Amino acid sequence: MKIKFSHSTSKIKSVVDGVSHAIMKGELKGGDNLPSINEMNRRYKVSRDTVFKAYLELKRRGLVDSTPTKGYYVTGEVNHVLLLLDTYSAFKQSLYNQFVYNLPKSYKVDLLFHQYNPHLFETIVRESLGKYSMYVVMNFSNEELSDCLSSIPTQKLLLLDFGSFDKGEIPYLCQDFGESFYNCLVKGKEQLLKYKKFVFLFPEELYHPLTSIDYFNRFCEENNLESEVIREQSEWKGVEASTLYLCILTEDMVKVIKEADVAGLTLGENIGLISYNENPVLEVIKNGISSISIDFGLMGAKAAEYVKTKQLVQEFLPTELILRGSV
Repeated sequence: MKIKFSHSTSKIKSVVDGVSHAIMKGELKGGDNLPSINEMNRRYKVSRDTVFKAYLELKRRGLVDSTPTKGYYVTGEVNHVLLLLDTYSAFKQSLYNQFVYNLPKSYKVDLLFHQYNPHLFETIVRESLGKYSMYVVMNFSNEELSDCLSSIPTQKLLLLDFGSFDKGEIPYLCQDFGESFYNCLVKGKEQLLKYKKFVFLFPEELYHPLTSIDYFNRFCEENNLESEVIREQSEWKGVEASTLYLCILTEDMVKVIKEADVAGLTLGENIGLISYNENPVLEVIKNGISSISIDFGLMGAKAAEYVKTKQLVQEFLPTELILRGSV
């Protein structure tokens, strides 16, 4: 059993991590005895108190137990999960909350964000290899599987959110940014077509899949609805009456609401607004802001179920249109 000590990590955590990694790699199996506190003290030059506290933490996690006759022994496997998301947002918080809530307390979850930085993404994946029993990851791109993820065994990897590419046997819980998005627009057709123009605020720097633009244009063309896709800030000319706005960024949604107030326009009457991605606060803003979204809480709960059961899941979650007063 290898235990690495460093100035950046407490000795207690180093002992806990060393034992956990040994269990995860199969070097220590259920029923195996751990070295006694005295033996750990001699072998690794750490105090008895440090070893005792480390063993208590391992007991709290359900990895080891002890009896007067047997001493400390391994009870089960390590359940240490990496949850790697893209960026923080309210709906990602909902995903995380449901993920953790639906896992037993013995599971430890590390939440990290790659911020759409390719170097950071690859570094996190590379440095996490062999340290986790499961990897739940929002892939970097909607178009292809990130190369570095091929280093993770398929049965230990679950892809979230993006995934229009061929995923083979890799488990996934994704959303469809094309046909399902289009179907939401069709579902709300009666309400949406009371506006003369439909504007999609889609900033150039976003990693949101471009396929959504194709299906947005398809809906507008089929219904002879004047449309515009705004990719750059310079293209923004301010809110217009009889126009429906679809916003991906919260900042753009706030901008539309503020400018509508200044212009004396009322949401749901002479101007419309839809948010791409649901957020609990949308229910209480004005008379409610409509949204197009998957249920990220459901994604978190389903991800937790896969982590617990390891039963293969390959599913695109339903995208729903939630109509509120803003339309």
